[in-house]
Amino acid sequence: MTPVVATAPSPAGAAPEAAPGRRAGARPGRSDRGRRALAGLVFLLPALACFGYFAWWPIGRSVVLALQQTNLVDPARWVGLRNFEVLFADPLLPTAVLNTLWYTVLSLLIGLPAPLVLAVLISELRRFGAPARVLVYLPVIVPPVVSVLLWKIFYDPDSGLINAVLGLVGLGPYPWLQSPAWAMPSLVVEATWAGAGGAVLIYLAALVAVPRELYEAAETDGASIARRVWHVMLPQLRGVILVLLLLQIIGCLQVFTEPYVMTDGGPENATVTVLLMIYRYAFLFGDYGTATALSVLLAVALAVVSALYLRLTRGWSSR
Repeated sequence: MTPVVATAPSPAGAAPEAAPGRRAGARPGRSDRGRRALAGLVFLLPALACFGYFAWWPIGRSVVLALQQTNLVDPARWVGLRNFEVLFADPLLPTAVLNTLWYTVLSLLIGLPAPLVLAVLISELRRFGAPARVLVYLPVIVPPVVSVLLWKIFYDPDSGLINAVLGLVGLGPYPWLQSPAWAMPSLVVEATWAGAGGAVLIYLAALVAVPRELYEAAETDGASIARRVWHVMLPQLRGVILVLLLLQIIGCLQVFTEPYVMTDGGPENATVTVLLMIYRYAFLFGDYGTATALSVLLAVALAVVSALYLRLTRGWSSR
């Protein structure tokens, strides 16, 4: 008969014995972490390949093309920095850069506060909030070229809607698109009308996340709407405002549709922008090398502006 060996019962709450070969509570070794990292990399390879092919490869190809002379049909000829020399010798380049910067400044002065004001007003509506959201987003649905052509009709100095309305109060007519002084502000107004709807919805979504206790405390203290906006809403929306501001700066520096369709760079080159010059070099002059060189310079400028902006505003959103 086999003797039975009695074992002492484990104390209550004692941890089970660790499996052979690994101490209890031991962290995964380097080999385990390496296998997990390798598995993650394998799963990411298709996405990385697609991103590299459709994003980084065109960027690298553009840098090479900026150093060549080609019509995209015949074999390319290596010319080095000649395309950049031709570009910097063009007297229209400073005008295009200044016009682009002027458009950006006007867009920030008009297009940045307008969506925020609309979002605050719509958030205060009790009964008509939903119809107001629909109406403010309708211009975004309209195709950009259609909206530009529509506003070009509105700006007509003889039969346009804007001059007709101003004529009812004894003003005008004004040459909105025919005057070098009025042309750029007119483009900015149209672009703000066409693109403000998306920013308004983003601001409205951010306003919903603001704690109601802050509004109630401000109302209890007798704060007006302006003071509630300044002391409650804006501090809570700081991060959203910073992101939208960066996106608007990048978009304004790449403006093309409005000056191309509405004024074609006129009058007197008052609305010629950098992207419009790129279009002219490529599709009017057939100089794809110089057009690509200007595109590379614009990309570098946008990267520098974005890096400086993120550097300067790094700690603002968390304050």
